[in-house]
Amino acid sequence: MFTVVNPATGAVAGTHPAHSTADIRRRVRTAADAFEAWRRASFAERAVVLRAAAGILRNEADDLAVLMATEMGKPVAQGRAEALKCASVCDHYATHGEVMLADEPVRIDRGEATVCYRPLGTVLAVMPWNFPLWQVFRASAPALMAGNVMLLKHASNVPGSALAIERIWRQAGTPEGVFTTLLIDGKSVKQVIRAPSVKAVTLTGSTAAGRAVAREAGNRLKKSVLELGGSDPYLILDDADLDLAVETCARSRLINSGQSCIAAKRFIVVEKVRREFEERFAARLAAAKVGDPLEDGTDVGPLARVDLRDEVHDQVRRSIERGAEAVVGGELPDRAGAWYPVTMLTGVRRGMAAWSEEVFGPVASVIGVRNEREAVKVANATSFGLGAAVFTRDIDRGLQIARDELAAGTAVVNTLVQSDPRLPFGGIGESGYGRELGVHGIREFVNVKTVVVG
Repeated sequence: MFTVVNPATGAVAGTHPAHSTADIRRRVRTAADAFEAWRRASFAERAVVLRAAAGILRNEADDLAVLMATEMGKPVAQGRAEALKCASVCDHYATHGEVMLADEPVRIDRGEATVCYRPLGTVLAVMPWNFPLWQVFRASAPALMAGNVMLLKHASNVPGSALAIERIWRQAGTPEGVFTTLLIDGKSVKQVIRAPSVKAVTLTGSTAAGRAVAREAGNRLKKSVLELGGSDPYLILDDADLDLAVETCARSRLINSGQSCIAAKRFIVVEKVRREFEERFAARLAAAKVGDPLEDGTDVGPLARVDLRDEVHDQVRRSIERGAEAVVGGELPDRAGAWYPVTMLTGVRRGMAAWSEEVFGPVASVIGVRNEREAVKVANATSFGLGAAVFTRDIDRGLQIARDELAAGTAVVNTLVQSDPRLPFGGIGESGYGRELGVHGIREFVNVKTVVVG
């Protein structure tokens, strides 16, 4: 049984029965059967389904936002935006998927050669709770457009979202089995990966979960794509526009109440502007409205679960014990639910949790450095490599740092790291491997087949 606990109140909001072993086997088998017809559907036919899904997402954005707020605490304004972004990724692949996977003639010495892209079969998606819709649609839209079918194992605290996604795909016109939700726990994932009809796995989640899934998939020589944690550095150089830097850094740190892999987490500030940045940044963070996620004006809601809130507080506490200072927040509130205050730590140094660990909550860690060279060195002194940003008025300087110096899957200048259906997205190191979105994303789960006629 999956029990939904409203993180804003601590009250039980609903229950959903788990699928039995027999249910799992039947659903895996139905997906395999569905693949045989779905892979033969034309791109035009699949595009109709993707566009229908986009329409449903737009029409139901308000209701889906309330569902997410109830299950994992996302402020409803952000939930609406998430639903609309899911619609955009469906539209994107409906429009461009056929071109992305078009046959490519290759000139050879004798005969004719073609590179073509054909679907693999059943793809298992293991997805997290922090973006309950977006993580799933950014994986499923390209996979289904390519002709694959998908099984979803969603996080245990968002079963309603998982079932809603299955319903949306069915209402959009997918035959039974093309997209299937499995209400199972983490222990059952191995069983699904081992099914012969499952050809690949995509996971978004923790580094530990990624290792476990990669190990199981690798043992069976099955393709995997992993989008894991991050401790994204934002570099504020001595010539940065501090108005822009403060606002952008605050927006990035607080999106989804700080529970985003690509949220800014470490703010590496050159000494010349450190004091001014800290003063402005603290004021901006303190002004964020923490409140009911069902209210439109809320910037920061509760964290998704009490145990996750306690983990964040433990990281803050351990950092303070080693010498960091909480200039904003840092104290557990005395109220029911998974609430945690917006927090800013200064004096963060090597050896502290706030330096080396991913803090998955509204906690900003400010690290002072002497110069640009040290800023880059500190930025790269991490096992993660998802996103990074640099703030400078010298655009050429910023581009050179972003392109050549920062070790990350995405690096930006004077803006925040965010995913876009048109651009490849993913990380390096303990942030994972493979790419989602863009042309690279739709080609992850296809057979790149060479065909030669002599």
